[in-house]
Amino acid sequence: MNIFSGFKEILGQINKIDGSIYMKGRDFADVYAKNIALEEEIAERTKELERANQTILTLSSVWDMMNSSQPLSNMLDKIVSILHEDMNYSFAAILKIEKDDDKNLYFSVKSSSQNKSVNQVFSLINSSMETYKLPYVTNSIVVKSINEKQIYSTPDIIGILRMFFPELEESRLYEIMEGINSKSCTTVPLYSGKECFGCVIVSSERNDITDTEMNFLSLFANQIELAITVAGLFEEVKKQAITDPLTGLYNRRYFEENIEKEAERSLRLKQPFSLVSLDLDFLKKINDTYGHQYGDIAIKTIANVIKKEARSIDIPARIGGEEFNLLLPGVDSKGAYIAAERIRKSIENQVIETIGGITASIGVATFLEHSDRIDELTELADQAMYKSKINGRNQVQIAQLENTVNWQQIAIDTFIDILGKNRIPVNENISKVLNQKLNMIKTEDKNSNEVLYSVADIISQTYNQMYKTGTTKSKVILAAMVAKKLDLSKEETDKLKLAILLYDIGNIMIPEKILNKKDPLTDEEKDIIKQHPVIAAREILKPISNINDIIPIIENHHEDWDGSGYPGNKSGVEIPLMSQIVLLVDSFYAMAQDRPYRHAYNIDEIIEIIKNESGKRWNEKLVEDFIYVVKHESIQ
Repeated sequence: MNIFSGFKEILGQINKIDGSIYMKGRDFADVYAKNIALEEEIAERTKELERANQTILTLSSVWDMMNSSQPLSNMLDKIVSILHEDMNYSFAAILKIEKDDDKNLYFSVKSSSQNKSVNQVFSLINSSMETYKLPYVTNSIVVKSINEKQIYSTPDIIGILRMFFPELEESRLYEIMEGINSKSCTTVPLYSGKECFGCVIVSSERNDITDTEMNFLSLFANQIELAITVAGLFEEVKKQAITDPLTGLYNRRYFEENIEKEAERSLRLKQPFSLVSLDLDFLKKINDTYGHQYGDIAIKTIANVIKKEARSIDIPARIGGEEFNLLLPGVDSKGAYIAAERIRKSIENQVIETIGGITASIGVATFLEHSDRIDELTELADQAMYKSKINGRNQVQIAQLENTVNWQQIAIDTFIDILGKNRIPVNENISKVLNQKLNMIKTEDKNSNEVLYSVADIISQTYNQMYKTGTTKSKVILAAMVAKKLDLSKEETDKLKLAILLYDIGNIMIPEKILNKKDPLTDEEKDIIKQHPVIAAREILKPISNINDIIPIIENHHEDWDGSGYPGNKSGVEIPLMSQIVLLVDSFYAMAQDRPYRHAYNIDEIIEIIKNESGKRWNEKLVEDFIYVVKHESIQ
């Protein structure tokens, strides 16, 4: 019994130990399982943290873009790159809603990630991603997402491909889908303010979209919308700075900057470019007969024709009034003539309600063929355009090199004579520098217009320290615009340009203490002031033989329409029209600048003053046309 009892006791102890070992094993298994679960949870939380961190970095990148003033196209490309490369979407694109000429909606691809299969699609349909019009299907998930402002995801990628590319066979669509390597497609609507911009489309290797991903795309879309709005505002401001508000064409300043660049490129590559100068016929008659609003309609009609006929690399611009320029890079005179004739015919075929038909006179000049100087090229194109007008209008003329002296050359010779013979009291060093500038025009093919404006500015600044650099150029441009509005001939316009450069040169003979006096002038001082047109015309300019026909314009440029002006108290039609134009232009810029005795007026104040003096200082009809030019052109 004792033996069995001892054995039983030992067996019990063994079972107790075995049970203890079993329980310990179970505890270890539980701990091990818990550790695995914990590691998995840590891994998942780490992934979520990484995704959250990536989301923050992504949203931060978009925010940085908004503060960088990048062009909209660059911004959209960056956004697509973030989605594709940083957020690991297999494909990403941004679509914008557009309207065709018939007001039908379609999608354009504004940016897309690189994908061989997508590139293959556009190759198959013989189109490019930039020009293809993706169909706007009202019952599609893409349009539904936009209309309802909701993010939608679908595994039906074939259906989306079928919607966008209905011309492709079904088998091709499946091949494309395999190449994209996606199992789901998500569309995210985009709005800029209250206006619908379009949508973001992303495809993923995952079958469905998680709540976390949905939240990210929603936040991302909000940031994109802000980025689009900001970039759009920057582009609008930039566009306004370089475009003409009436026509939407480029303005004079933008055109002048780009013709300079094109000339540099042309000289470097020995490749010509052409300049087409175009002028609407009978604008004055249209304005007088139907009103200025119809004149504006005619101008906009021509602008639309030029836009339609111009290539993407061409630069169409409204230079002023009814005058337009078209820069044709890489085009010789023969090609430019064909392009100009096509524009002329298209204008001739336009029919405007109330007005009827309109026509244009066109001139063509080619860089390296007719001239290798910009100022001369523009002058030759202008001369060819005037020749079209003289020969009956509604035609194209190509520039011809003639052995005639242009107004710039007369101005150069005049300034050289005045400075070289010390006809005015200018500092010797300044006089020497100005003469060098003038003589360098011929030897170094400088832009004669800019040099002339600079010389005139510097001379004016010797007696008027408040005279702003660039004012002479602005005066010449405004005077030419007014001359065109009045339908003056080219010869008259050239005389007017010369007069603008030279009319105030007599001021340099007036004592500085009188010119800069803040207190009211005495009668004696007023008499001295009144002599400056006579001094300019008779003492400084008369000895120079080639500007004799300019002298009457300058001598009478302070005569008032009612006879109260000086120096001869002439009135009405006794005063040359161009003298009245010089007086108006001079008064406009004088009022726009500070004086020792007053601050500058703004444009609205100046116009009001000019209106009040209409019929007194100036011809009423001239004032009407002048104000029209100031209000409707880009006055610098």
